[in-house]
Amino acid sequence: MSEPAPLELRAVVRKFRTEAGELAVLTGADLTLVAGEIVALVAPSGTGKSTLLHLAGLLERPDGGEVFFAGKPVGTLGDDARTAIRRGGIGFVYQFHHLLPEFSAIENIALPQMAAGVAKTDAEARARSLLADFGLQGREQHRPGKLSGGEQQRVAIARALANKPRVLLADEPTGNLDVATADRVFAELMEAVRGQGMAALIATHNPDLARRMDRVVTLRDGRVVAA
Repeated sequence: MSEPAPLELRAVVRKFRTEAGELAVLTGADLTLVAGEIVALVAPSGTGKSTLLHLAGLLERPDGGEVFFAGKPVGTLGDDARTAIRRGGIGFVYQFHHLLPEFSAIENIALPQMAAGVAKTDAEARARSLLADFGLQGREQHRPGKLSGGEQQRVAIARALANKPRVLLADEPTGNLDVATADRVFAELMEAVRGQGMAALIATHNPDLARRMDRVVTLRDGRVVAA
């Protein structure tokens, strides 16, 4: 019997109330991510890209349809249970790194693991290993302000991978970097995702990066379609 998909959205609906009335952003979106697959989400601003990522990451609840994590519906789970799934099963990477400025690189990666119950020594050992994977040996004790933009984003990616998530969600992860740095960081991200066999959904406006992924989807009329 095959393993269930790490993440599946079935006919999800998301509506928002505005001064002009109700706005339906997603009207029945379907998306399945399988282990080891990297999917590019290329969609214009205002079409629901961020909303889709928030639903996939259990940061919002759908108004209709269902989100499944590892084959189990999560829409009706309580906040604590959803937080536990996010903490241990889903990694997030954003355009801006959102590192904690008062902590070193190794501490930024160790803290999410410790929040999930990992012992400090084990968390720091994994953090050190991840930093080495991203070519940041010797930078472990540097705070974000002492790192370049590319280094900061590498730390942010390492942090997202720290708890060995089944799903990685990324929103323009290289959008704040120059072209050469973005290319290097993206290559490292792809290698890490494939190496760990996780499912990944990566939103990008860069068509060159999108073509390097396994498939490309977009949003049209509130639904997910092949690009």
